[in-house]
Amino acid sequence: MTTGVRRRLGVEERRQQLIGVALELFSRRSPDEVSIDEIASAAGISRPLVYHYFPGKLSLYEAALKRASDDLAARFVEPHEGPLGARLLRVMRRFFDFVDEHGPGFSALMRGGPAVGSSTTNALIDSVRQAAYVQILSHLGVTDPPARLELVVRSWISLAESTALIWLDGRRIPRAELEVQLVHDFAALTAVSAAQDAEMAALLRRITREEPADGPFATLAGRLLALAT
Repeated sequence: MTTGVRRRLGVEERRQQLIGVALELFSRRSPDEVSIDEIASAAGISRPLVYHYFPGKLSLYEAALKRASDDLAARFVEPHEGPLGARLLRVMRRFFDFVDEHGPGFSALMRGGPAVGSSTTNALIDSVRQAAYVQILSHLGVTDPPARLELVVRSWISLAESTALIWLDGRRIPRAELEVQLVHDFAALTAVSAAQDAEMAALLRRITREEPADGPFATLAGRLLALAT
């Protein structure tokens, strides 16, 4: 009977392994509840060796956060095919997949964790929001957004974050319903702005012309009309 020989990892391989282990632990519990000893144990190495690759938990947290932020930003990338409502719904499903997979870590990031106040952490959060903003504008076919449209899109991104945090606190509303609701929220924010601005009204007309009768935007309009009557 022979035993396998554990291959020694290179520097970058070990760093990536530690980042993956830390991200997994941070995803299950708030980062301030995870110790370096736990990370070392999960990685199968000694505590001093963790410090050989990262000077402290904050730097490891930031590295894990960078990987998570890249993943989250990628969830907003969607092919420009089909009506906007269906595209936004697919984006929201992937967004909530991430929230579901990384609940405690996502909550700690948005509400405050061991890296609160860190310029690196703040920059990573802002980069995700900016990536989402750019992606939504690309789906709208707008490169130079007017002030009202920028307000609508950025407000909607903040609303998605807040909705996810509230959902994590007990998950009292079915996730699928919230995904559809957020798409409806985007349409509603756009409609309210369109009522005040001709440029936004033209954008809304263009969006709705491409929407099918069974799409999420049309469903919202039908429900609102039913309430009015």
